[in-house]
Amino acid sequence: MHLSPNFTITEFTRSQTAARLGLDNTPPPSAILAMRLLCSELLEPLRSRVGGPIVITSGFRSPALNVQIGGARNSQHSRGQAADFERPGISNFDLAREIEASGLPFDQLILEAYVPGVPSSGWVHASYSQGANRRQVLTATPRRGGGMTYSTGLRR
Repeated sequence: MHLSPNFTITEFTRSQTAARLGLDNTPPPSAILAMRLLCSELLEPLRSRVGGPIVITSGFRSPALNVQIGGARNSQHSRGQAADFERPGISNFDLAREIEASGLPFDQLILEAYVPGVPSSGWVHASYSQGANRRQVLTATPRRGGGMTYSTGLRR
């Protein structure tokens, strides 16, 4: 099923962890609606802006899957409002900077696990919330021993 012209529900729900553990990662109708909005309001316009495919690395996560991968308790992924992604050929830092400068609507934009000098390191997380979008921009850096440290703005 297509969520938009260039994004499918399959790419948003694909998970090796869910498959390995036998977890159901089927989104409810409310999450499907949220994914459609995320695609139409943010990801499709971004795809046009950067001139090529956006590769989803993590989309919808059922609550059980979210717990298994150590996701945030209130993760927007579990509501279908967020995706982690990359654009082949563009560094993740430059992709995040493009989104921030674009004026496209987003709730959160997070550059996660990016290593300066390694363009394909990490990933970009973006969310869209129908109604009020905060346009919060963060950088998440891995901590020794696990977890992330969040700082305001995009940082190399």
